[in-house]
Amino acid sequence: MAKHSRRDFMRHSLLGIAALPLGAGILSRSAFAQDLPRLDPASDQAQALNYVEDASEASDHPAYEEGETCDNCMFWQADNEGCQLFPQNSVEPGGWCQSWTAQG
Repeated sequence: MAKHSRRDFMRHSLLGIAALPLGAGILSRSAFAQDLPRLDPASDQAQALNYVEDASEASDHPAYEEGETCDNCMFWQADNEGCQLFPQNSVEPGGWCQSWTAQG
């Protein structure tokens, strides 16, 4: 049987306790990420970026090109249908805004 000292036990215990907040933060962030409210196209931020829930509605916008949708944009976050440009909301996968950028 291996010889363990009280000092080793205390060191490992303290490291484990110190790691708990980090683990809880990661778990709670991913749990709450699924609950983002859908972005309202009428909101000021959505209007500023010409966001539409259906990309075909943007066909008359000069920056729009066929095939550009939120789900193939570099700002898209598939795990919660979020967008880095609208961090408090989720967006429609088939939506579009003028900040669309190809995934790279």
